[in-house]
Amino acid sequence: MAKAEIFPGNCGFNTTVDTQMNGKMCTISIQSECAAIQRMAQELTEVNPYQEISFRKMPRTLEMGVKYCTHTACPVPSGIIKAIEVEAGLALPTDVTIKLSKTRQE
Repeated sequence: MAKAEIFPGNCGFNTTVDTQMNGKMCTISIQSECAAIQRMAQELTEVNPYQEISFRKMPRTLEMGVKYCTHTACPVPSGIIKAIEVEAGLALPTDVTIKLSKTRQE
């Protein structure tokens, strides 16, 4: 099983994603403090990992992000895909970081 713990920043709605391969499909379990992600979790329960890692066809996870997420910069859909990749053996379990800052203009 692969797990992603997603701490999205200002909204404070943390999400935990557990993934488990089941044959060629990946089962997804999502627990979130965000109501939008909770609705997404009810529909996004299983995907084909190979279809999630390419833009040849829109990944189902991103389709669900468009359908349910209220903020376009929400990192949860990307975190879900990362957990799927790791569980399917398509990526190593390496942390992803986005560091934001703003400099003062004089």
